[in-house]
Amino acid sequence: MSSSIHEQYPLRPISNVPALSVETAPQPPMPETVITKDMINYERAAFASLCFSQFLNGWNDGSTGPLLPRMQEFYGVGFAVVSLVFISSCCGFIFAALMNVPLSDRFGFGKIIAFGSGLQMIGCAVQSAAPPFPAFAIAFSLNGFGFGATGSQANGFVALLRNSGEGKMSLLHAAYGCGAFIAPLVATQFSSMAHWSFHYLASLGLALINCIFLNVVFRLKSQEQALSKAGIVVVESGATNESGKMKQIMKVKTVHVLALFIFVYVGVEVTIGGWIVTYSLKVRGGGPSAGYIASGFFGGLMLGRIVLIWVTRKVGARQVVYMYIALCIALEITVWFVPSLIENAIAVSFVGLFLGPIYPICMTISSEVLPPWLLVGSIGWIAGIGQAGSAALPFMTGAIASKTGVRAMQPLLVGMMGGMIALWLFVPRKAVKVQ
Repeated sequence: MSSSIHEQYPLRPISNVPALSVETAPQPPMPETVITKDMINYERAAFASLCFSQFLNGWNDGSTGPLLPRMQEFYGVGFAVVSLVFISSCCGFIFAALMNVPLSDRFGFGKIIAFGSGLQMIGCAVQSAAPPFPAFAIAFSLNGFGFGATGSQANGFVALLRNSGEGKMSLLHAAYGCGAFIAPLVATQFSSMAHWSFHYLASLGLALINCIFLNVVFRLKSQEQALSKAGIVVVESGATNESGKMKQIMKVKTVHVLALFIFVYVGVEVTIGGWIVTYSLKVRGGGPSAGYIASGFFGGLMLGRIVLIWVTRKVGARQVVYMYIALCIALEITVWFVPSLIENAIAVSFVGLFLGPIYPICMTISSEVLPPWLLVGSIGWIAGIGQAGSAALPFMTGAIASKTGVRAMQPLLVGMMGGMIALWLFVPRKAVKVQ
């Protein structure tokens, strides 16, 4: 894998504590700090709580696909109208991305994730009541903002942990895949029940646990305070006010290239997870158990983020992305042209396997090429815009399906994956310089 952020930007060691420093001029010596067992345990607890928050994010995304046909039946709406749940979620994600830096600078890490986790609870509570469709769709925007806020903060926080590039980012996103894998197994059971919306009561219970974990571990602390408790010192430099920092982020072209890449990637991921059940029912003649195909996809996604770590290291992070996407395109073409439900289910699982590592690879590359003092805000922006893709592209698929049928899903996915290859070509190999 390419050199880490610490090789790109030499840091001032504080004993055995990695100082995440972005100083541009010599600074006075810092007092020595010794890593204690309490610091290590706190870092582990913080990482575990953020992994659970990503588990819940995956659970949310994995729930929609198996329930989508039932939503259409219950509300009596077509593909285009039911796809508004994706657009509503998209609005929440985009707002979270736009507000990430100013909210973080004003309120701090701990308060943002507490607020975001609270919104998730409210969204799940509304959804569980199966209210009129407009209110049901609006609840997705609450969830969207909540997941966008917690996801952005989690990515930025984990990027600053010790040895974050040595598997922690992959494990964080494997937790997402685990949630997305389990959710369809549960949602498929609820989809055939009279009270199908009670699935969101299970989601509410998980959201409550998530809110408790995040508040107990972080106790509304700022990111610097939480990192310090884990024995990691952050020395801030560059633009310190929210407007100056955001302006700098917006001027870095690489941030927008990575954000657009993740936008398409997450859009592909959630389009497959959200529409593959409908595709299997309408095009391949699948039965009620077709919902498990979504679990196969997200299960592959989870496994890919763990078992392919060694492949990524062997081939190289930048080069292996092209290989993974090419394999996904080939497999998706078989889903498009081979009229076999079993083959399609297996192929979709392998698509998930090869798609899985790409997101954490992109986040790791971001930490290598972006300026450290803009890293958290940049990753928040990239992750937030990426989550918007989880709503925008599935909605586009539904809108097109309403006119041409759900068969249009496969050529759209192949085109999106081809776009990912084109965008990856523009990711720089060296750290970008910001004035």
